[in-house]
Amino acid sequence: MTEMEEQLPSTKPYLLRAIWEWCNDHGYTPYIAVEVDEMTRVPREFVRDGQIVLNVGPTATNRLQIGNEYVEFQARFGGVARELSVPVGRVAAIYARENGAGMAFEVEAAGSPGSVQLAPVAVATPFPDEPPPEPPRPEGGRPKLQRIK
Repeated sequence: MTEMEEQLPSTKPYLLRAIWEWCNDHGYTPYIAVEVDEMTRVPREFVRDGQIVLNVGPTATNRLQIGNEYVEFQARFGGVARELSVPVGRVAAIYARENGAGMAFEVEAAGSPGSVQLAPVAVATPFPDEPPPEPPRPEGGRPKLQRIK
């Protein structure tokens, strides 16, 4: 890697924002796949094999910010509002739930400092034969809607 390449800022957060916008513009539901580590603040009870898939659509999130370092938002799990924070380097993919179109990324090593360089490993359909998995639902009966003012 040349000195110039080492100093380039990551394009990953920009691509995440672009694909998120593309999904919304075309009526698709944007999902992100995340490799969870100690810096990832997500509901641990929904993490399976070190991964979690999150709906980041506007109807599923509140105060969504796809920043250059973190994807941060509030979402409801089992009717309870939770604050989530995902380092951009831990996002493995962003895609449309309805058709799998999107982009996969190389994941930054757990706990490693520094910026993340984009390394797409797949484009278009990361799940060609089946729809992406739904996030697991907690036990305990029907979901409850609670109005927050």
